[in-house]
Amino acid sequence: MGPLDGLRILDMTTVLMGPYATQILGDYGADVIKVEAPSGDLIRQIGPKRHEGMGPLFMNTNRSKRSVALDLKHPSGRESLMRLVEKADVLITNIRPKAMARLGLSWDALEPQNPRLIYAALVGFDQRGPYAARPAYDDLIQGGACIAHSFIRAGQQPSYVPAAIADRIVGMSAVNAILSAVIERTRSGHGQRVEVPMFETMLSMILGDHLGGLTFEPPMDEGGYSRHLSPDRRPYQTKDGYVCALIYNDGHWERFYRELGQPEMPAADPRFASFNARMAHIDEVYAELGRIMVTRTTREWLDLFDRADVPAMPMHSFKSVLEDPHLAATGFFQDVDHPTEGPMRQMAVPTTFSRTGAKPERLAPQLGADGPAVLAEAGFDPKEIAALVDAGVLTLPKEA
Repeated sequence: MGPLDGLRILDMTTVLMGPYATQILGDYGADVIKVEAPSGDLIRQIGPKRHEGMGPLFMNTNRSKRSVALDLKHPSGRESLMRLVEKADVLITNIRPKAMARLGLSWDALEPQNPRLIYAALVGFDQRGPYAARPAYDDLIQGGACIAHSFIRAGQQPSYVPAAIADRIVGMSAVNAILSAVIERTRSGHGQRVEVPMFETMLSMILGDHLGGLTFEPPMDEGGYSRHLSPDRRPYQTKDGYVCALIYNDGHWERFYRELGQPEMPAADPRFASFNARMAHIDEVYAELGRIMVTRTTREWLDLFDRADVPAMPMHSFKSVLEDPHLAATGFFQDVDHPTEGPMRQMAVPTTFSRTGAKPERLAPQLGADGPAVLAEAGFDPKEIAALVDAGVLTLPKEA
């Protein structure tokens, strides 16, 4: 029984941002009903798969959910959803607001149906601005939120982080916002519309590090946190690979040089002697470390850093991380048997609770796999459900 047991969520999200948010809520015990179009969520098609519509990106972002496939453009489909809304605590959507309005599923349309409903709209941009109607994808938001620019400032070509970090981070922000609204409802008894914009959410995170001297008026510099933007801030090359280490405070530096047999350092070099001095000469500091690191193997450095109590980790690959001894000890990777996809690996819920344990209760569902059961819970009788299937409004798995 997870901490959100008893919370019912209608998940009208696709691709990554919204589904990641709803997966977290489902892992925490909420009953998440994923409402999909008859064609299914687009990311069902991405990556290698054993069966159509069950790709790994979908499988790893849509566990702990039930799937209902409804044609919401059909009057009976919308009517069916409205009946589900009556018993829902939260509706989450990343469909653009104008499209939701055309479907008759805006906040204004649903509030009279369920005044306690939390209506969470995950949007690209704050809907009060001129970008309101624009589509938004992770790549665009990374560029607009100064992430690509930060690579230039670090002496590289403008780039995107090779992961959908905007989708994932904004998804986590949406979880926070939704649960805040749920808590407020316990006091007021009323639902409300919650809007979580990608652009503004990511910009507030990135500029928290990099607004720098632009914080002040007049500006004191061009912005940017020098340590993060140093060209040599990267995994250090060793004799046989790479190691990730952060020699940060004075104690780290003193113990590091003691292990190297140079206890007179860093006090002997004014560039290394204090935190402020290291920040002022960060490029030189990182370059010097790079020259030192290549003299030993990765294992030798990891052992040295362990003795010196300096933060360090191996640089994992997608494959090597599966064998990480810490993750093996904590059971982070779990072998499970999916009812249709067979043996597979899944990741555990990272957060732990002392009383209300959170864990995936369901593996990612086939398209429409739970439609009849969910509708029956909402009061549909067997004849109504059969009529929806016959009309093509309710889609069932092909194997059914």
